[in-house]
Amino acid sequence: MRLLAVVSYFAFFCSGTAVARQGYTNPVRDSNGDMVRVADPFVYRHGGVYYLIGTTRQHNGFDCYTSPDLVHWTFAGAAYTKPDGHYGTGSFWAPEVKYYNGKFYLTYSAYNPVNRKLLSSLAVSDRPEGPYKDLYAPWFDFGYSAIDCHLFVDRDKAHTPYLFFSRNTSIPGFASGENYVVQLTPDLSGFVGRPQMISQASQEWEMVDWAHCRGNEGPFVFYRKGRYYMTYSANNTGYSHYGVGYATAKHPLGPWLKADENPILTTDLSKGVSSPGHNSIVASPDGSEMFIVYHRHADPEGTRPSFDRVVCIDRIFVDRQGRLKVQGPTSTPQPMPSGAE
Repeated sequence: MRLLAVVSYFAFFCSGTAVARQGYTNPVRDSNGDMVRVADPFVYRHGGVYYLIGTTRQHNGFDCYTSPDLVHWTFAGAAYTKPDGHYGTGSFWAPEVKYYNGKFYLTYSAYNPVNRKLLSSLAVSDRPEGPYKDLYAPWFDFGYSAIDCHLFVDRDKAHTPYLFFSRNTSIPGFASGENYVVQLTPDLSGFVGRPQMISQASQEWEMVDWAHCRGNEGPFVFYRKGRYYMTYSANNTGYSHYGVGYATAKHPLGPWLKADENPILTTDLSKGVSSPGHNSIVASPDGSEMFIVYHRHADPEGTRPSFDRVVCIDRIFVDRQGRLKVQGPTSTPQPMPSGAE
């Protein structure tokens, strides 16, 4: 994978006009040439088409974009709109989609004013773009706010499903977030055991604003060569030190060990990058490269807090030592994802 990336970079930058014709520059844009303003971006692929969903209409649902190549995005309309009588009055956050047992399942969170908590829900559709209809709304309530749900299906014979999510707490004086995991029943209706905490703010880079924010959130899990990798975000997305780290484990339930080289994405104002985070990971069109899809501040030099965020993509790979590496964050012209026409 690494050799392919080097060859592709060499060909790209030696091709003159190919930069304009075949490359891309972050942030990615839609068919009108506008930056794609989606927070908490989640990209999934089905039938040769990429689908992008994320935090868009915080008051009542989520919109969707489609792309043939991860670079050129077209607005596809509403993927989910809350029905009458829904518990949520706002904060429709961080949707993700998983294809499982012939259906597409959408996870998301929304604010319930009755108990003053963010509760997660599960919706379903026969089509990747939706529309999604609630299956369980809310899905569960463990007595605390739960956001950033991520469905992971293991490679074992039973294709065991797991749910990763973030416990969100607002304590007078500071906000807190911790990542949890729990095994799901095969029909996704319930849980096997109780959720267990697998990561919290513990590394130096996660403590830059300890008096106000102590957060781990946005888990995303994938498997590679006998090891499970979990990317996650730390600190506060509206401020200047949001970033991405990763942890590894030998089983989805852990224990999870954070990488010493964290973070793998962080603010770099010299590149025009502020607070990259809340990511998903997806393969290139021909499957030979992996890309991390994340948001960052639309105005890197703007006042904080800022929740105007845009979508970016960069190459990510596992090196020979098993370490997760990002070729970025970038704000300069990059070659197209491998296999893109």
